Amino acid sequence: MNSAEFERRYGRHMAPPAKRLLAGELLTPLRLALDPAQWRMLPHEPVGDGRPVMLLPGLGAGPGSMWMIRRHLRRCGFRTWDWGQGTNHGDVQALAPRVIERLERLGARLAQPLSLVGWSLGGYIAREITRERPDLVHRVVTLGSPVVGGPKYTSVAHVYERRGIRSDDAEAATLARYAVPLRRPVCALYSASDGVVAWQACIDRFSDDVEHIRVTGSHVGLGFSKQVLRRLPGLLVGES
Repeated sequence: MNSAEFERRYGRHMAPPAKRLLAGELLTPLRLALDPAQWRMLPHEPVGDGRPVMLLPGLGAGPGSMWMIRRHLRRCGFRTWDWGQGTNHGDVQALAPRVIERLERLGARLAQPLSLVGWSLGGYIAREITRERPDLVHRVVTLGSPVVGGPKYTSVAHVYERRGIRSDDAEAATLARYAVPLRRPVCALYSASDGVVAWQACIDRFSDDVEHIRVTGSHVGLGFSKQVLRRLPGLLVGES
């Protein structure tokens, strides 16, 4: 995939989220604290039927960041596992093979593939694992995950620049991955008010079996969003 094809599909004006949107990210913990009981009313019909799901956290976060998703999915009848890698330090090339090994072990033990739920960079890693080993994955749900550009269209691009990773090089490497198609269904949830990842970068205009669902709220709040939690069980069993 070359830059000309990227511009044809996405235009020339892709950019990181506007700085004003970061205010919404900073206010998210306060909003959550002011309404701690709102999730008790979420429906939790047992649609999971014991289906196995692995949860992959975002950059700088660990399994604890996905506690609300884990709790809700278990209440809906799913079995959940964390990704087993601790905090997501952002090195996809190092992390992906380790997660594949964990999926191989779990898949052999359970005698079935797992679905993957990935938040932000965790969703990107989930997609790349699925690209490499579709036999290990049933379906994928991503939450605010950049699927083009690498870190280029995010507010954390400077983190990678400090590591010596040029944004343009990361973008080219990400586009090159599309030479291997995704062969499992993916559902991508995104928010236009995301202050960390540009929502346009969450849209996959290259793959066939990807469904995009727009929700409201901040990037930091996606793992606690009532909209996300309400829809997630159905998405994991193939209901739109």
